Amino acid sequence: MNTIQFQPMMESRPIREIAYEVLKHAIITGEIPAGERIVETDYADRLHISRTPLREALRKLERDGLVEYVLRRGVVVRAFTIADVEEIYTIRNALEMLTLPAIIRNVTNEDIAALREELHEMDALIAAKDFDTLSPVTRAFHRHITSLCGQNRILRVIEGQDEFITRFSAMAIRQEDRLLAAHEEHYKLVDLMEKRDLAGFQQLMNSHIERSKEKCLEALAIQRQSQNF
Repeated sequence: MNTIQFQPMMESRPIREIAYEVLKHAIITGEIPAGERIVETDYADRLHISRTPLREALRKLERDGLVEYVLRRGVVVRAFTIADVEEIYTIRNALEMLTLPAIIRNVTNEDIAALREELHEMDALIAAKDFDTLSPVTRAFHRHITSLCGQNRILRVIEGQDEFITRFSAMAIRQEDRLLAAHEEHYKLVDLMEKRDLAGFQQLMNSHIERSKEKCLEALAIQRQSQNF
């Protein structure tokens, strides 16, 4: 039995939406692992809700591709496939590229200084090989850059994919050869922002995020191979 515990939900949003967000987060982070059955009576009790809003949340999760209905088993959490990861990264990366001109227009000297502080924090984590802490700090650095665009509609769509990217990037960040090269690119990205060099920024960001996708896919393929032995 999964040990995940849910707190009673007291928010004013519709119950089905809260249930959806709680379950989505638990599935993406692995708290509810791939292959686990979501038994309605059990999860309704844990979420302190009735089965009707839970079913509505599960239908939405099915549309997201996070769960599936399996004959004689009911609702089961799907494993992420390589195709899933590639599609999520492709969508996310295309959206990020759209934000770059606005980032160059909006960035201030104060923003540059703050980003350099984050890079120094990452320096220390890399030196200590503290990968568990480094992964969320690196994602926060990228979110900080993207947020500078000020394009709220694009940012909301990007944020919808962020939980996925956070989990996937954690798998790849331990690849030390790519880690050091990627961190050097982080410094170059900030330098290009400071120079307001849009063409250089676009070129480096495109190659940076594409290589991140490739490394994540490699890590996932290795993980799949090890699970088959």
